[in-house]
Amino acid sequence: MNPSRYWRNDFDDAIPRRVRAGEPDWGCGSKLPRSVVESLQKFQVGESGDGAHLIAKADSTGDTDYAHAVRLFVAEERNHARMLEELLCVAGAVPIDQHWSDAVFVRIRRSMGLRMEIMILAIAEVIALRYYRALAEGDDALLTEVAERILADEVRHVPFQCHRLRVAFARTPTWQRAGIAAAWRGLALAVSALVAVDHGGALRDLGVGKWRFVLETRRLFADASDAAFGQARELADDGLPTSRQPAGVHAG
Repeated sequence: MNPSRYWRNDFDDAIPRRVRAGEPDWGCGSKLPRSVVESLQKFQVGESGDGAHLIAKADSTGDTDYAHAVRLFVAEERNHARMLEELLCVAGAVPIDQHWSDAVFVRIRRSMGLRMEIMILAIAEVIALRYYRALAEGDDALLTEVAERILADEVRHVPFQCHRLRVAFARTPTWQRAGIAAAWRGLALAVSALVAVDHGGALRDLGVGKWRFVLETRRLFADASDAAFGQARELADDGLPTSRQPAGVHAG
């Protein structure tokens, strides 16, 4: 199967599954520590972008299947923002309009071409894997349900981005790919450390120390880097996953 068609089908197939799952049980209420509320507010801002620049760049590739998949990816991210907003409201909090970290992240992404935008976006997606796992392992039932739903999407989003990078760098000489991958891992480590500090209070209240978060995110990113740059043995030659959840990219 054409790789882009695979991902188009993957995102299409997720729609009826989401419909069948229905909404989280918003009526059960939620009591969250202030640190977790403030952390969720920041992540909610990051999930709420309209994705217009990414969609435009995807359209410019001329790959209609990929562009379709990107639109559905953006829709899933916006659904995450919607659920986080609802969760905050149930917990007696309100969303915030902006946060400096998201503003910087968006500005950097939008200033670059598609390959670099995906590289930056993938860093955020990998960090989200460990973050939402921490939330899912918390004591609040509604928080756990929402986090698990988002996490189920994120474990698909990471290989989706990694596959596109694999395609984008397919003709890049091996030595250049190795250098790019090393720089990418270094940037990811720096960003994960920044997130750990910025969300340190929430991570502590969720039972995850800052440096544990950084180290475990680093391991996740090493797997993603191998997948993106063609060294994951569990990926087929055409770059398609050999299972529904590509090996080397997991939630924790």
